[in-house]
Amino acid sequence: MSSVRKKLAPAVALAACAGLALGTAPAAGAQAQAVPDGPALAKQLVKKVDVGGVNRHLIALQRISDQNGRTRAAGTPGYDKSAEYVAAKLESAGFTVTRQQFPFTYSETLAESLKVAGADVPVIVMTYSPSTPVGGITAPLAVVPSDATPGCEATDYSGVTGKIVLVSRGACSFAQKQQAAAEAGAVGAVIYNNTDGDLNGTLGDPTAAKIPTGGITKAAGESLASQNGASVTLELRTIQEQRSTYNVIAETKTGRKDNVVMAGAHLDSVPGGAGINDNGTGSAGLLETALQLGGSPKVNNAVRFAWWGAEEFGLVGSDYYTAQLSFEQQLDIALYLNFDMIGSPNAAYFAYDGDDSAGEGSGPGPYGSAQIEQQFVGYLGSQGIPVEDTDFSGRSDYGGFIALGIPAGGLFTGAEGIKTEAQAAKWGGKAGVAYDPCYHQPCDNLGNVDRKALDRNSDALAWVTATYGISTEEVNGVGPQGAKNKKATADQRKAQRSFSAHAEHTHDVAA
Repeated sequence: MSSVRKKLAPAVALAACAGLALGTAPAAGAQAQAVPDGPALAKQLVKKVDVGGVNRHLIALQRISDQNGRTRAAGTPGYDKSAEYVAAKLESAGFTVTRQQFPFTYSETLAESLKVAGADVPVIVMTYSPSTPVGGITAPLAVVPSDATPGCEATDYSGVTGKIVLVSRGACSFAQKQQAAAEAGAVGAVIYNNTDGDLNGTLGDPTAAKIPTGGITKAAGESLASQNGASVTLELRTIQEQRSTYNVIAETKTGRKDNVVMAGAHLDSVPGGAGINDNGTGSAGLLETALQLGGSPKVNNAVRFAWWGAEEFGLVGSDYYTAQLSFEQQLDIALYLNFDMIGSPNAAYFAYDGDDSAGEGSGPGPYGSAQIEQQFVGYLGSQGIPVEDTDFSGRSDYGGFIALGIPAGGLFTGAEGIKTEAQAAKWGGKAGVAYDPCYHQPCDNLGNVDRKALDRNSDALAWVTATYGISTEEVNGVGPQGAKNKKATADQRKAQRSFSAHAEHTHDVAA
């Protein structure tokens, strides 16, 4: 999972990948008439998607990492071999598979340290941050007052020339904060979290990066806020270079091509680890669902699966993909489902807040997103698993789709956020501990997965994907084709009503 939403324009113009099966002609009506109803197909797929198969893909990704410098980061051999593992499986299963290449800026951490008045404070360099000299820079600390828009206006940075600023997260992007600080003469920036947990951030684009910038926890930031003027030494060093990588796109050969159901997960890890939870779990669950569905299933709507590259460098792969779509190709995509971390070791059960019922700030998703949310809530609720909302915060690959008005939804089991007492009582696990204590760390390996959560979420992934493969009528008004599908539509609506009624009793809204 990436840390912050950003748009990175491609550095070079590449082909728009005509082979992505983005045609507009619907499938033959005769084929659609033989399709089983949505819930029946979904039940079949859920039975086939076994956690043992999902786990086998995780074992493969771990071994690929171990054999290739202990990383699967985009632009490395570990990523390329992960992508080919996925692509080969899909080709054998009969999918139309395309490798979509794109450029990006690779970044890897060399050093990150912060000393304040001689005391060490853990800090994480933000992606695309400029580097300090070896040994760092030493300057006075300038504390930016915390208000409704901390560090978002030029007036917040009075008297910071030659200093390292300390500013709270919130209201505007990390890039905006450090840019405003740089324009006021600051030589470095430290941004502290406004919620519990580490702050893994990105400046979004190398061209937006102006001064060395790192992130620290809320507790550390609040402690430093009383030390205005203290001597600070900040060392943040990275290597950055232009590389290329690719997305893997696989589409069923059956189903209409003008109402495609799309589901995706990012395949890359951060440079510092194997990325087995983040996001081997989403990638493996998606792969096993695709393989069990098969390349020529009896569906009304084509199903397009995507494994995104360079998500950890700012959602580059999914942004590149959506940027290449013509308006007609955008219209061909009925909806997008996103799966980024679905087996966190101290798991939560979150669904993306399509209707913004939690009111966390980003607003609702495009029309149809609320219906997608209720499909996930309803399925998990029918299994006795209450679900909370998670905001469309811009931290994963749904962002480019939402920007085009494409309905979106998906699942998430939590990253660096801290599990509450109420959540631990509801779901189990440990209160006061991160959902994933190994988030973006070398310890994100095969031992960093809750396989019960992985099993449940893989089933939900399969259920919702198969259901929409039959009909997206509740999302965009496009129902099954053919007279023989009247019963299928009625059965699906009955199942949806049942899910909605169950969801009213099980859907817990995140505070």
